[in-house]
Amino acid sequence: MKHILTLIRARNLVMIVLSQALVQACLLAPGLEWRRLLDGNFWLLVLSTVCIAAAGYIINDYYDIKIDAINKPGRLLIGRRIRRRRAMFAHLILSGVGVLLGLLLSIPVALINLGAVLLLWGYSARLKKMLLVGNVAIALLSASMLLVVAVYDDTLNQITLGYALFALLISLIREIIKDIEDMKGDASFECRTLPIVAGMRGAKLVLYPLLALFQAFVIIVIAHPSSGWVFDVYMVALVLLPSVWLVVKLVRADRKRDFTFLSNLNKLIMLLGILSMLLL
Repeated sequence: MKHILTLIRARNLVMIVLSQALVQACLLAPGLEWRRLLDGNFWLLVLSTVCIAAAGYIINDYYDIKIDAINKPGRLLIGRRIRRRRAMFAHLILSGVGVLLGLLLSIPVALINLGAVLLLWGYSARLKKMLLVGNVAIALLSASMLLVVAVYDDTLNQITLGYALFALLISLIREIIKDIEDMKGDASFECRTLPIVAGMRGAKLVLYPLLALFQAFVIIVIAHPSSGWVFDVYMVALVLLPSVWLVVKLVRADRKRDFTFLSNLNKLIMLLGILSMLLL
């Protein structure tokens, strides 16, 4: 069971559930309405998203066996702990369940889910080896995870779009950092990721303006007249300042463990940003 939970990134799936629940309760109606979480169809939507995300992690590891043997030898599961055929079967079942559940809810949700399945497959098989294409694909999927809740509810508002943009930017930054972290294994298999094409220094030069854009976005949100002072203090202390610290650490980073730290810090900033929905 431990190997299966690791394979499907159980912690990341919990974050998806939390994110969608907060969108449903905090963003799609005035005020905080926990009773909106009593909607059974909403949990079908969450289950469909979780199934597709889990399937995406499996197919990614399926295609990454040789690369992960170099980048993450201690965490290699498919081919060592779990048979490749069983992994592929689990991916197909989970993807199918995710799309079918979406179809039960609405055609737009089903189309979003189907698009996510195809994009995750394409990312795992080819896109992640291409310059920035895979990074953008994952960033778009992160944003769609939030937007699909609004599509299901037929309530797409500016606040939800703002959080989707937040998820897109912070995910894009993290994906580039992860590519720097995994340079050694990726280079061995002819991947054309940003740090391989432009070098570590070149990848950093792309990250700096992205981080500046992210911080400018956070400052604009804080400065908006409709945001309360508690929300503003929270965003400064737990989102903006950690992102500044990320820049400081990025300047000095030159080893794999440095970028592992930055990737984890990035994930923490994303979690803290999502939790800020509780303060709206």
